[in-house]
Amino acid sequence: MRYVWLVYLGALFYQPLFNPSTGALDWLAVAVLIALFLPIYAASFRARNDRQILILIAILGALALAGSLVNSGASVFAIYAAAMASRLYPVRRAVQVVAALVGVVGLVFLISPIPLPWRLAALGPALLFTPVVGATSILDAERGRANQRLLRADEEIERLATIAERERIARDLHDLLGHTLSVIVLKSELAARLVRADPDRAAAEINDIEQIGREALGEVRAAVAGYRARGLGAEVDGARVALEAAGVDVEVHADPTDLRPEHESALAMALREAVTNVVRHAGAQRATISIATVGTAVRLEVSDDGRGSAGLAGSGITGMRERIAALGGLVVVRDAKGRDGRRGTVVEVTVPLAGTATDGRQAEEWGGR
Repeated sequence: MRYVWLVYLGALFYQPLFNPSTGALDWLAVAVLIALFLPIYAASFRARNDRQILILIAILGALALAGSLVNSGASVFAIYAAAMASRLYPVRRAVQVVAALVGVVGLVFLISPIPLPWRLAALGPALLFTPVVGATSILDAERGRANQRLLRADEEIERLATIAERERIARDLHDLLGHTLSVIVLKSELAARLVRADPDRAAAEINDIEQIGREALGEVRAAVAGYRARGLGAEVDGARVALEAAGVDVEVHADPTDLRPEHESALAMALREAVTNVVRHAGAQRATISIATVGTAVRLEVSDDGRGSAGLAGSGITGMRERIAALGGLVVVRDAKGRDGRRGTVVEVTVPLAGTATDGRQAEEWGGR
């Protein structure tokens, strides 16, 4: 868009085109003003601190003031400077700079050599648009900063939640295995002492150790399965928070489902991967999450109005396909075109309901519905 905004340099051509006394020097002045402006404009996108931005704004203000003595369209430089002021922080400083630029335009209006009836037409737009562009740019910049703060806060919450979850898992595993492993150690020591003196009792102790070990293994597997199964409802809530934090408007339609735990866990992980792709790669403005029962299957659909699915089939999508295929389901990724002409991506994930048998042919049938 930075190149699109250069269209407003057309204001420099207003006076030469409509002034009957325009000569070669007037057109030379237009070329010189544009040649002076473009390096300043390009440097504004490389400025990294307030001092650099203020220097560039001051140069543009001076160029608007001096240039307006030979071409009234040079007042447009004050509008560019007002947009640039939005990058200043805190907001109070940006507002003060925009107010100063309005003052510069007012001074240009007073000293302009253009006759008064035509002066208002030539400089009126700059008087109007300098504060308007400055205010809207400041509001946009502040909204962007708020979104960044929200995103950082969400990342910090996620980090703290991850730490808390790790600590909970550590406590659970300690409570789950601490006593069991202690019993196994004691029985192993006892079996070692009895292996010569009382072989029958030693064999019984070894059998007990085997039984306790199997029970502990089952408990660990059950615990790990519980950790993995965050739940589809919780994942939908997390997806909504992640998308909103990224500035994406999200709409959710979720029907109740009857899924086996392993299927629900796989669908939740697929939702997380699809939403991650929207946040990181899509550049979308809107997204829709839909969960519905279709025949003997549950279909998850995540759609957005972003860049499309080109290059999307990375390790995440590949892993998603493998997990869902292992359960008899299907993953379909395709491009879609929104109502406003924007490209988008649709990710469809279909898994069978509890108590239904599936094969590759049924999965293909679900993908085509």
